[in-house]
Amino acid sequence: MEKVLEVKDLNISFHTFAGEVKAIRGVSFDLLKGETLAIVGESGSGKSVTTKSIMRLLPESNSEIKGGQILFGGQDLTKLKDKQMQKIRGKDISMIFQDPMTSLNPTMKIGNQIMEPLVKHQNMSKSQAKERAIELLKLVGIPKPEIRIEQYPHQFSGGMRQRVVIAIALACNPKILIADEPTTALDVTIQAQILELMKDLQKKIDTSIIFITHDLGVVANVADRVAVMYGGRIVEVGTADEIFYNPQHPYTWGLISSMPSLDTKDEELFSIPGTPPDLLDPPKGDAFAPRNPYVLKIDLEQEPPFFKVSDTHYAATWLLHPNAPKVEPPDAVKRRQSQFPMIKEGK
Repeated sequence: MEKVLEVKDLNISFHTFAGEVKAIRGVSFDLLKGETLAIVGESGSGKSVTTKSIMRLLPESNSEIKGGQILFGGQDLTKLKDKQMQKIRGKDISMIFQDPMTSLNPTMKIGNQIMEPLVKHQNMSKSQAKERAIELLKLVGIPKPEIRIEQYPHQFSGGMRQRVVIAIALACNPKILIADEPTTALDVTIQAQILELMKDLQKKIDTSIIFITHDLGVVANVADRVAVMYGGRIVEVGTADEIFYNPQHPYTWGLISSMPSLDTKDEELFSIPGTPPDLLDPPKGDAFAPRNPYVLKIDLEQEPPFFKVSDTHYAATWLLHPNAPKVEPPDAVKRRQSQFPMIKEGK
């Protein structure tokens, strides 16, 4: 399949009073046309920094792309000047942010906010842009769009505001849509509606989606492929089925085990012990080693390479080395996997 985006060996640092934070360390992945790639991991693993670097939205005052490439449409986005990126942002690559209230201007009517990228990037007249804005509100499921277009963000519920943000992001039919935890600020019922909406819209406009989340339950329902991030690196990548039904990295096991289950009333909720690494001083060897119950001596000395599980599935863990002891996923993983077929049917 055609690649619409290639990220190669990306390294990003933040310069702080305490020193250099090596936030992204050698991240590589591809995004295929029409697919949804989910990037999952705990807070601080580097998910949002990676995707904001694609949009070139990191603060220039203290962030630095130390190396690597972000290839889109034959261009390396890391080399473009801000004026060149302005022609790409909102037109070819759009982003849905976590909190819809802070994403919208409270002093501007909803219609004007949707019309803005249409006038700027599509060279539409105001009347054409207004007509298109009404179509977009209909597309994202907002009733009476002719009336709602004249209203302000405070007159919309949280779920409706997020629909408006999605309408703005889709206004120019972008090739890539980045969704940065778009349902975190919403309740469970509205969350399900927004996820269903995004799946439906993807089919209609044939866009590629990068979906960022810490919630593996969300991922099971929307993703074609999953990349698991930890400590500024990708530690496992594969199809959604491979990650959920045949996870290989102990960190992925921990994330799956941490999923709440309706079937386990008396069981204590599992959590991964310890804390993520301090990237001011990245650890030697495998960054997950201090939290890994299956840690090997080599984990403390040498960073694991990616081992091939299948043509589409790779994991960076020494447990996959031919000489490593055979370790089975914990029972909690197997118990959670029994939930996935129900999720999978909705795909």
